[in-house]
Amino acid sequence: MVNLPKVNELGFYEIRLESIGGLGANLAGKMLAEAGVTGSGLNGVSFSSYGSEKKGSPVKAHIRFCQPETRIRDTTPVERPHIVGIFHEALAKTVHVTNGIYPDSLVLVNSSSDPARLKDKLRLPCGTIAVVDAIGIALEEGNRVNMAMLGALFRLCDFLDAEHMKGVIRKSLESKYPQAVQPALNTFQRGYDEVVFQTFALPEGETLPGPVRWDTPTLGYETQPIGGTVINPGNSVLKDLSISRAGMMPHFFEDKCIHCAACDNVCPDFCFVWEEKPDKKGRLHMFLQGIDYQYCKGCLKCVYACPTEALSSEREEEGYADAHRMPHRFAFANAAQQ
Repeated sequence: MVNLPKVNELGFYEIRLESIGGLGANLAGKMLAEAGVTGSGLNGVSFSSYGSEKKGSPVKAHIRFCQPETRIRDTTPVERPHIVGIFHEALAKTVHVTNGIYPDSLVLVNSSSDPARLKDKLRLPCGTIAVVDAIGIALEEGNRVNMAMLGALFRLCDFLDAEHMKGVIRKSLESKYPQAVQPALNTFQRGYDEVVFQTFALPEGETLPGPVRWDTPTLGYETQPIGGTVINPGNSVLKDLSISRAGMMPHFFEDKCIHCAACDNVCPDFCFVWEEKPDKKGRLHMFLQGIDYQYCKGCLKCVYACPTEALSSEREEEGYADAHRMPHRFAFANAAQQ
């Protein structure tokens, strides 16, 4: 019989997947739980929590395992995870993705950075940080991020049978999408093989902050601003859609642009910045200046609409968006007011 490496006071080994809609975390959680139950003989459960059901919205998948003699009577969200799987590195900007971890918890991140750099970025004092370039693997194999993340999770969860999981993948896909079976298996295996991890000890004298309950309101009767003022409206200049990008983004080449506005016509979030200038004959026209990447979610509709290849689809590299962002004028005004 398979033994779990550790359990909490209720006898559960708990996993939480932090993701955005469209990356397949919900399906990954279901497949992970199924493999634990049918392949390792454990009791298991998987469920998800999310707000608006659309691509780019934050999603959490919760998985619990326990020994066969333990009954699962708890279906509340996982607050003290033994493993956290972060499907999108940029989620840490707006979501407390490592909330409630133990000093020896495993944190798996979809990233091309190294564990030491991510430790500082996620503000983690300790724990084991595992890294896999799930987006890069998925793009190369023509498959989805969740298969690479599943492969890495099975490497970290040595009580689960990776070969049985491959059978689950086949069963899930071969009837409807037989052409996707082999790319999914390749992506899973590469995630398993290419994940790297490093353990950091808790510095002497430091303690981890306690978990914040999922149902604790950010604003309440003690913290609400006077008069119930909405301090961060969803349609304000403070909105940041960059966490919605799933690995690809548009690059702008001004020398190829004919300023036809085809890109602006299809952009759902008004990312393109224009300025009125005189042309060669002195007539006033609108000229494209660049892209405000704060509002770009990487849908790439602009790339497909561009008639001159002034926009291209490229793999997102860390720091590129900040270095090449062309802020809207209202963003400048807002910054000046602050």
